[in-house]
Formats: sequence, structure tokens, C-alpha cells
Amino acid sequence: MEKRAMSTVFMRLVVLTIVVLAFSAQTVLASEPVKQQGTVDNALVTFRNFMVDKDMVWLQKNLKDAKGILIIPNLLKAGFVWGGSGGTGVLVVRDEKTGEWSQPAFYTIGSVTFGLQIGGESAEVIMVVRTQKALDALFTTEFKLGGDASIAAGPVGAGAKAAVKTDIVSFAKSKGLFAGLNLEGSMLKVSDDSNKAYYNQAVSPVDIIVKKTVSNPGSDALRNELKKAAK
Repeated sequence: MEKRAMSTVFMRLVVLTIVVLAFSAQTVLASEPVKQQGTVDNALVTFRNFMVDKDMVWLQKNLKDAKGILIIPNLLKAGFVWGGSGGTGVLVVRDEKTGEWSQPAFYTIGSVTFGLQIGGESAEVIMVVRTQKALDALFTTEFKLGGDASIAAGPVGAGAKAAVKTDIVSFAKSKGLFAGLNLEGSMLKVSDDSNKAYYNQAVSPVDIIVKKTVSNPGSDALRNELKKAAK
């Protein structure tokens, strides 16, 4: 009888352990996209800030013609004035026929040189993708700004009517003010880990944006805001 009772207790412990482990695994899986959703939510905040900034008139007026935009809500500076930096952002692409914006694809950026105008340790950055050439380059695993596609700082304030001919136009703000950033030569890389966590499967930017094989309702607010602003 004692052996049978011990066996019963042991089996209950095994079952309980399995249940606890399964619950823990579900909890981990459920929490994985939290960081990525934070990036999407912060990208929405950054976009809204740029859309009400009187110095960002060019961006506001030309968003409707953009192929897509890459939003980096928090680009951190490593050095005091010069040096490397990095951040994570999302690329969203506009469907020229429907006006709808794609699900976000996650990217990282590194080796940015901060200009003397930045006045802070971090910056918000929006890059406007204007050509198919630049968009195709972004669909690759790694992309060098200024190499595979040209990039230049966008006109701000009174320069809103200036002609722009580069593939990508960048805008940056630090502490709410225009920041001088030299993005040429910086490396953009697809963040496979973030994309996998956010969509719960391994996907590429082409899967997300072109094939539209995945979706996450957490991006709805950002996509709807983009659609409204681009009208």
C-alpha cells in the first residue's frame, strides 16, 4: 500500500511539473513580442510628433508620395560628440493602389555619426523611402545607406519647398529640436529575431510586406495613423 501511495504521489508530482513547465513556456512565448510592440508603439509616438512639428512641413506634404518610411524612435549615441550609435526601428510600406500601409518589418541601425547640432544623447529618426531602388535594397539582409541607395537630410522649416532628388530622405529630432545627423555609411540590418518574435514565426521583410503572409493587430494604430496622414 505504501508503495502504491508513493507511486501515486510521484505521478501527481510529475503531472504537476509538466503543467507548470507548459504554463511557463506559454508565458515566455506570450511575453516575447512585448519588446517589439514597444518599438511599434514608440514609432507611433515619434510619427505623431513629426506630424505636428512646424519644421517638418516637407515630410508632412510629401508623405503621400513615399514608397515607405522607416521610423527609429530611439537612436542612441555611444560617444560624446563623435562615435558609433544604434537603434531599432520599423519599416512600413505604402500600397500605391489602396493607400494601405503594410505590417511593420523590424530593422536595426548602427555606426551613425552624430553632428554637432544634435544637443543630446539620443534622437528620433524618420527616413522617407522615395524610390523602388531604395525599397528593394531594404528587402536585402543588410543595407548600407549611401551605398546601395543615396540618402540626404531632408529640408526643414523654410526649406520645405526645396527639391529633393535622393532615394531616401532623413529627418531627425533630439529633445524636440532638429538634430544634425549624418546617416550616410550607416548599416541597416533586418532584425530576424524581432520579426520572428512579433509574428511568432521566422519571416523576412518580403514575407511581411510583399507576400503579406503574417499580421499583428498591435500595428493597427500605427498603420491607421499613417494612412490618415498620407491622404
